[in-house]
Amino acid sequence: MPWYDRRDSVFIEFCVADSKDVKINFDKTKCGFSCLGGTDNVKHENEINLFDAIDENESKHKRTDRSVLCYLRKAQPGKAWPRLTKEKAKLSWLSVDFNNWKDWEDDSDEEMGNFDQFSDMMNNMGGEDDLPDLDGADDVRPPLQLSL
Repeated sequence: MPWYDRRDSVFIEFCVADSKDVKINFDKTKCGFSCLGGTDNVKHENEINLFDAIDENESKHKRTDRSVLCYLRKAQPGKAWPRLTKEKAKLSWLSVDFNNWKDWEDDSDEEMGNFDQFSDMMNNMGGEDDLPDLDGADDVRPPLQLSL
């Protein structure tokens, strides 16, 4: 399960092909996930105690054929999350998505303009099917070294 941090949000991707009955529960300090996946309809469940608080009313998700992408709006925008979970333990099922990770503390003005456009797009989302395509990995600078 890859994740990455942005200035006002955190993204988590639950990699489950052909998911059905997707249920995402956003709480102030938790994210709960469940679904049936694959041709065998295997039940997948996970609850994550998050590193910091989120705005559960502004957090959203989108299901695709290969995964479920969650957009978690930070309760404190501008505060970096060095890890996704409250616990410092390394979890084998969790990985950093370095293709989308961005060291945003050193952003230039031009990069901030791009981020503001991206943030506006995310803020104007209506439902789970309105999440825009999140390409743009080509514009990402080398990742910040973090300990998980």
